[in-house]
Amino acid sequence: MAHNRDTLTATLRTMPVFAGLTEEELDDVARSIRLRDVKAGKVLIKQRQWGHELLLVLDGEVEIRRDDAVVATQGTGSVVGEVAVLTDARRNASVVTRTAATIGAIEYTQLHALIDTIPVLADHLGHLVSDRAPE
Repeated sequence: MAHNRDTLTATLRTMPVFAGLTEEELDDVARSIRLRDVKAGKVLIKQRQWGHELLLVLDGEVEIRRDDAVVATQGTGSVVGEVAVLTDARRNASVVTRTAATIGAIEYTQLHALIDTIPVLADHLGHLVSDRAPE
């Protein structure tokens, strides 16, 4: 699906991580996203590298791989890469597109600015990190 700012905001509205955000807050998030259409097999995140952006799977599927083993599959509406970006740690897994996909990227500085101004987003991302961070 091709995304413009209106369809992007509508997609964000359906994602659990953005539940409870106002229209203005969703628009702020949408303005901070860089869109990428990628082919199947594209490595989006490499395990053990430093994280500089959070990724949103706006359309398609990705595989989460640890040491080249697929440990999970995430689809449309998923968030990936949040642990490294929010904990200033290295990536704990690789993320590779399983299908052609539309990916939204929010760069580190923009993400932290959004978190500072949208408390519910900070809460939702905090829950993701606590659920996904390695022990």
